[in-house]
Amino acid sequence: MTTAIRARRIGIPEIRSRKGGAPLVCLTAYTTPMARWLDPHVDLLLVGDSLGMVLYGFASTLPVTLEMMIAHGAAVVRGAARACVIVDLPFGSYQESPAQAFRSAARVMAETGASGVKLEGGAEMAATVRFLTERGIPVCGHVGLMPQAVNLAGGFRATGRSEEEAERVRRDARAIAEAGAFAVVLEGVLEPVAAAITREVAVPTIGIGASPACDGQILVTEDLVGLFADFTPRFVKRYADLGPRIAEAAAAYAEEVRRRRFPGPEHCFLPRSAPGGG
Repeated sequence: MTTAIRARRIGIPEIRSRKGGAPLVCLTAYTTPMARWLDPHVDLLLVGDSLGMVLYGFASTLPVTLEMMIAHGAAVVRGAARACVIVDLPFGSYQESPAQAFRSAARVMAETGASGVKLEGGAEMAATVRFLTERGIPVCGHVGLMPQAVNLAGGFRATGRSEEEAERVRRDARAIAEAGAFAVVLEGVLEPVAAAITREVAVPTIGIGASPACDGQILVTEDLVGLFADFTPRFVKRYADLGPRIAEAAAAYAEEVRRRRFPGPEHCFLPRSAPGGG
């Protein structure tokens, strides 16, 4: 009798240890099938609140709820055997207080089986990061362009263009890292600023629209493969264009249905006495 050996999941200490080493490969996932396809190729899967825009058609990430993140987080954990899975805390679920953040993060950890959570914010969130990590919840930070603060920022725009802005982002990243975050996502950060932050902080930086000098990179998978057509950020490279192929498949199916060419006998359950029946 043989017993299947389940792949060992990459843990938070392994992610943290990659500082200055081989680049971390990270992508988003929101469903079990996508997690299964990506799992062999990545180190970290992020269940991002970007699912609000990519899957639900919202104009921003703000309407995403904690219940939505938990449902999709659990789905991704079920599909990923190897990759470290991190789940975003959505807008309004952690900013009020460290205690609120702990309650939300504890639900995510308990109900999804994820390895940690990600939250947005700089120096103002350092106390919350420290509160969570001291209570056993691994936290990935997120500074620079913060989608949950899009209204305050006046839109989706790169940060670090002025000296004041650059210093603020650097200060934010240092504060989050020093508070105990195991990694920090740098989004939409001017390249020299992101490179400087990567040199300054002791934990891995994960870039998205930042710098090749970061300790890892992340993209929204649907952007990567051409499944999100509403908007393609400048920093995205498309490695496939699956959207048109899906449309072509749907058109071919529709034509065969209308011409009664599908389903054929091979797709039907026939009486056993009929040819091909079973």
